[in-house]
Amino acid sequence: MGLKDKKDKKDKKEKNDKSEKQDKKEKIAKREKKEKTEKTEKKGLETDETTSKSTTTEANGISETRIKSLKKSNKEKYGDSKKRPLEENMEEVVAIEAKKSKKSIQTTVTASAADADIDKFLTDSAITISDPLESGLKPILSFEELNIDDRVLGFLKKYPKPTPIQSASWPFLLASRDLIGVAETGSGKTMAFAVPAVAYLLSAVGTKKKPKAASNVSVLIVSPTRELAIQIHENLNDLSKVVNFKSICVYGGVSKDDQKRDLIGANVIVATPGRLIDLVNDGAIDLGKITYLVLDEADRMLEKGFEEDIKRIMQSTDAAKRKTVMFTATWPPSVRDLAFQFLNNPVKVMIGDRESELKANNRIEQIVEVIDPRQKEQRLLQLLRQYHSGANRNDKILIFALYKKEAARVERFLQSKGYKIAAIHGDLSQAQRTNALEQFKSGAVKLLLATDVAARGLDIPAVTLVINLTFPLTAEDYVHRIGRTGRAGQSGKAITFFTEHEKHLSGALINVLRSADQPVPEELLKFGGHTKKKEHSVYGAFYKDVDPNQKAKKIVFD
Repeated sequence: MGLKDKKDKKDKKEKNDKSEKQDKKEKIAKREKKEKTEKTEKKGLETDETTSKSTTTEANGISETRIKSLKKSNKEKYGDSKKRPLEENMEEVVAIEAKKSKKSIQTTVTASAADADIDKFLTDSAITISDPLESGLKPILSFEELNIDDRVLGFLKKYPKPTPIQSASWPFLLASRDLIGVAETGSGKTMAFAVPAVAYLLSAVGTKKKPKAASNVSVLIVSPTRELAIQIHENLNDLSKVVNFKSICVYGGVSKDDQKRDLIGANVIVATPGRLIDLVNDGAIDLGKITYLVLDEADRMLEKGFEEDIKRIMQSTDAAKRKTVMFTATWPPSVRDLAFQFLNNPVKVMIGDRESELKANNRIEQIVEVIDPRQKEQRLLQLLRQYHSGANRNDKILIFALYKKEAARVERFLQSKGYKIAAIHGDLSQAQRTNALEQFKSGAVKLLLATDVAARGLDIPAVTLVINLTFPLTAEDYVHRIGRTGRAGQSGKAITFFTEHEKHLSGALINVLRSADQPVPEELLKFGGHTKKKEHSVYGAFYKDVDPNQKAKKIVFD
């Protein structure tokens, strides 16, 4: 073979090798491009799936907080056991829970009213609904829109129609949402949480045999006072009997052993915080089983006096399973942050503008008399002669004192003047307090003298007049006190004695009067329209006027 042939052969081989390398390079580039495309599409699909899951989760009322709570509960329940569901599957568990919740919405509420009628109802009733999850649930305008047990519907037929707080809150509570309900006293808040509680029990127990042990109690309602707890229990007990459930009431001042026996077979507990914790400490109640928790008069329950007890109760329940409901007549800023620590994406239902400022019932005529403290008792006698004689002798009058010693003294004073009067205060036994309230409710006694234990939530029919012998410690308590009259759409009257000793509360009282379009006496305005720093005539100021911007001086000792 000549040199030329060898060279041609070599060039041809190099050309072929170069062509093969080029083809191989193109194939690699093509494969890499394909892999990159597939990877991008997969990532996009995962993103869409995550977004979809997140959207579905949020739309069904499940938050990230809820997922974390379920994971924590899951870990506490199973530890490292093989029975424990995988953490990565918790979102699926939540999705199933959300699906159940959505089914609950569809089977418990049928909104048949037209949108225009609902909008008119919201406007006329001054209802504001804040739903962070924008679930689209609307108020119901009639009992027939509730797809719940016929026995419950039959029980509700004795009322003409749902009250505004019931209309707006029931759809959310029946859909297992956490809720804050803020409405004036006498607006039907007890049935607003009682009906969903019973409906919840019916869905949980179904046709199964009634639980026989207290460990199966799943509904807990906590109230700040014994009298209010008893009242809630009486209302709830009537409804519970209709569907063959057992509710019991536990509170201090009576035998714990009797209450422990009553716990057997109970489905619902109504309780005051102190006695509830006593029974938990004794092992008579397992709060870990509670899945539906109501705080009535929530603003009072979250104040300093009850705060630690409520925190303990909350911590003893299962946050992942618990539905939490709070109802109140006032919603001061001081308790809002604490409340939201216990709630999961709560719906807030507010009747009237009760958040921007403290407001009293507009149907109550408020009269404030600035008076010398030494004239109180004689002025009280004059008012009783005016409002408790002649054609008005059968009218019920509720008189509030601030302290139990004051109440006992005024009770003796009125009895010495020939008045038949019942009393509720801390120096009386629970039996005496219960008897006094029953006598007043039934009309056997027309005058009731009480401290603030009777100020909150008590539904006493036909109280025509409230007299505040001594102004309470806060404006919120004043609103609750006068709210014992003018209930259930009726009008009422409240007469309040105000002295120089309470002048630091004049601003708050003036605001309450003005917000309800009530007259403000000139004598009250003299104390000033804002809350003042308190000062004692002997000991001086309880505060120091200091420059808050001034830095502390460092003292060096030799």
